[in-house]
Amino acid sequence: MGKIAQLVLHPLELRAAIQLKYIRNSLHPRDESTENPELRRCYQLLKSTSRSFAAVIEELHPELRNAIMLFYLILRALDTVEDDMTIDKDVKIPLLREFDAKLLTKDWTFNGNGPDEKDRKVLVEFDVILHEYHKLKPEYQDVIKDITKQMGDGMAYYIENTEFNANGLATVKDYDMYCYYVAGLVGDGLTRLIVLANFGDAKLMGNRQLLISMGLFLQKTNIIRDYEEDQADGRAFWPKEIWGKYTDNLSDFLKYENEEAGLNCVSDLVVNALEHAVDVLNYLSLIQDQSSFNFCAIPQVMAIATLELVFQNPQIFHEHIKIRKGTTCHLILKSRTLKGVTEIFQEYVRKIHHKSKPTDPNYLRIGSICGKIEQYIESMYPEQHLPAGITPQPTEIYRQVQKKAQQDFIMAKVIEVEEFKANAILGATLIALIYAVSKLL
Repeated sequence: MGKIAQLVLHPLELRAAIQLKYIRNSLHPRDESTENPELRRCYQLLKSTSRSFAAVIEELHPELRNAIMLFYLILRALDTVEDDMTIDKDVKIPLLREFDAKLLTKDWTFNGNGPDEKDRKVLVEFDVILHEYHKLKPEYQDVIKDITKQMGDGMAYYIENTEFNANGLATVKDYDMYCYYVAGLVGDGLTRLIVLANFGDAKLMGNRQLLISMGLFLQKTNIIRDYEEDQADGRAFWPKEIWGKYTDNLSDFLKYENEEAGLNCVSDLVVNALEHAVDVLNYLSLIQDQSSFNFCAIPQVMAIATLELVFQNPQIFHEHIKIRKGTTCHLILKSRTLKGVTEIFQEYVRKIHHKSKPTDPNYLRIGSICGKIEQYIESMYPEQHLPAGITPQPTEIYRQVQKKAQQDFIMAKVIEVEEFKANAILGATLIALIYAVSKLL
């Protein structure tokens, strides 16, 4: 189904698309006229590697915008080395382990990727990235270099495991550790940058489990969704400790006759991913800058929507699936407040629970984890569930939500005005369309 038809069949998503494209204003518009050629090229590289991340990074507060953009490009370059199966291990492993040292140089580049590697230009033009990296505050450079070192070492460790690409990871502990190296560390670095900029509560660094969960929730969701694509590339990331309960060979899920076992395995993996959801909501309640909140929240709401999409969906074994464009627009707009984020999580958690089948061996576990998330959301907004006149208990999460309430109130008013304008445009468009059709009849 075409994108236009999808939007027409989902009017709320159509309104969201109109609102996102024509009405919503950036909090911190980027002014290209003030940028040097190297910086502009860095943003072009950013857009060519990830349009979705580029959109939210460009709207960050100027204090962090360039730092996070360069952080993303450097890790994208590192990931491009790790992902490229054409690079010999004898070249790849030392390069990954020494990649952080390249940040001390000013003109290093790498042209050793295969010609079909889609993001190879980030490495070919890495000297442009280095040019801008050395302009960052020293404390921001230190964070980026430290995370690059840890991630490069972690990637090298897993490549040295000879069975990694053929059979996936052995245990859930290995799975968590891999996700930490490739995504949890990103959460670590971003959190350190946000706290250094005074855009987040210092408690973000006091509870490392929160920032680790931010990365693991995203990475595990991507790993579940990308099963078919990874199998085609000869890669595997699902832990045998989980998939081994349902089959003797991970590739068996590609066969239609093993569909039910595969869906049960996906349920198991979804439960594992959902165990990070409470930490994600806790983390987001501690972000104080609006643009940083948007940056952190958008990927998380996309992840919970994607988990619901893959849950009990046999298409996951035969094609690459993703949420609709209109749904993406809706999620981006609604996730600008903490209340909006919690409503999104609640909506998709309930959908997952509703889709769960009693024949699934994970049926009770699905119900338990969904209930736990719902209870936590209720503890964030207890006044909605208490009789009138009863004062909520001042729990830590309730105090955090109340502290953020003023920021949410202001943004909610902005959203309300945007939706009013979008409704007016949508209404006028529909009237014009009806009039045009009536003329043809």
